[in-house]
Amino acid sequence: MQKFKPAFSKSDANKYILKKNLKKDLPASIVVFLVALPLCLGIALASGAPLFAGIISGIIGGIVVASFSGSQLSVSGPAAGLTVIVLGAITSLGSYQTFLLAVVLAGIFQLILGLIKAGTIGNYFPSSVIEGMLAAIGLILILKQLPHAVGVDTDFDGDQQFVQSDHQNTFSAIGDALRHVSLAAIVISVLSIAILLLWPKIKKLNIVPAPLIVVVLGIVVGFLFAGSNSGLRANQMVEIPVVGNFGEFLGLFTMPDFSALANKDVYIVGATIAVVASLETLLSIEAVDKIDPIKRVSPTNRELLAQGIGNICSGMIGGLPVTAVIVRSSANVGAGARTRLSAIFHGGWLLLSVLFIPQIINLIPLSCLAAILLVVGYKLARISLFKHMYRKGWDQFVPFVVTILAVLFTDLLNGVGVGLLVSVFYLLRTNMRNSYFYKVQQEGDKKHLRIKLAEEVSFLNKAAIQVLLINIPKDSHVVIDGSNAKYIHPDVLETIFNFEENAYTKGTVVTLEEIKKNYVVSKMNNKIANEITS
Repeated sequence: MQKFKPAFSKSDANKYILKKNLKKDLPASIVVFLVALPLCLGIALASGAPLFAGIISGIIGGIVVASFSGSQLSVSGPAAGLTVIVLGAITSLGSYQTFLLAVVLAGIFQLILGLIKAGTIGNYFPSSVIEGMLAAIGLILILKQLPHAVGVDTDFDGDQQFVQSDHQNTFSAIGDALRHVSLAAIVISVLSIAILLLWPKIKKLNIVPAPLIVVVLGIVVGFLFAGSNSGLRANQMVEIPVVGNFGEFLGLFTMPDFSALANKDVYIVGATIAVVASLETLLSIEAVDKIDPIKRVSPTNRELLAQGIGNICSGMIGGLPVTAVIVRSSANVGAGARTRLSAIFHGGWLLLSVLFIPQIINLIPLSCLAAILLVVGYKLARISLFKHMYRKGWDQFVPFVVTILAVLFTDLLNGVGVGLLVSVFYLLRTNMRNSYFYKVQQEGDKKHLRIKLAEEVSFLNKAAIQVLLINIPKDSHVVIDGSNAKYIHPDVLETIFNFEENAYTKGTVVTLEEIKKNYVVSKMNNKIANEITS
């Protein structure tokens, strides 16, 4: 029998697939580049970092992270979710070079997280707290970018805390900004926000990314107001270095200050960035996998390694921390990308734009970048999110709101910590209530109660069971059913046996069904626990 020979070799098939994917990835990469450029500049602005640093992190997120990542559609770069941490860190550490060292350390911490298979870390943070953290960041972006939107571009953006270093708070600073507005900046901001909200709703126009239209509009309006009393000043425009040759370009990069390795605050900032960036990355990856038309699943541990490598590279040459970001990733999916080549190409376009068109980039008004960030902030803290969390119940809504308020009035770490404490309280409360269910039947003057215990009854359930037993009416017949229980904590057993012993004083008859004198954790459970902790 003659062997079947395929018409194409494996290399031919790979070339065909690559060519087929390139037809989709190349156009998608241009769309992502056009979305990413203003976002890179805007996030650098909100972070109090050099605007060029935002471009660097966008390039690293595209070329480096995408090359090592196992995710086919996610796009990495500077993230709005880190602006609060970055700005606070630059201020507290005293110099941008010292902050860059913290970014490098964050990358090393992420490598460690990837190596110890910590890709499931996001599962240990309640979604209500994470959603609250992101909503708070959205509100902070809105509050802190309002002055830029009305044309007040002073040192206001140097502090993302509620109580600022100049002794003003967020609201008083906004009030002060509203007394020094620029007509050109307001016109640009209003038109930009309108375009960002309405443009995506028009399907025929949606081929061109709304942020690109905003940037073009900002430049045009800036020219129209040029020369008038209402025109934009130099400090109200983007300012990145214009280089004459490649040597000058290389001179723009900044190295970390390694002499600060003895500073413990650098390690705290590095660990904070690593944890928050990893969480945001894992959340973004999960969201992107859900909208992937092919429904591929991204390897989370490999993603942490890729992000770690990216942050080490970004910190070494003067960039901001990078994470996988949902705005650019969803734009990538929407533009029809199929593989990570799209993300890699978008990084290449960012690099070429800095080399060849910096003069055009410097024509972009800061007010149109502020408008983009205002819309990003609105999407993070949208009203529908509050409604959604409210519908999920108080145990989700209260930690969500508490996290938002705590982040707004303290800082990100303290806010998340407070949110976690409230979430744990509701978790324990729920756990205590779910230790049993009971059924009541009335037979004449006597009540018959059947209390069926849950599979696992821990010491946390003692209070709830004790309250139930104390409130059982006199002259009742009570059956406590332990047939489902694999483990009952000794404290709970003591409560049950004490109730049985003293029930006669209330004329109550107690029957215990399948309740042992003591319980031990099974060997299988011990084995699983040892495997998890080892």
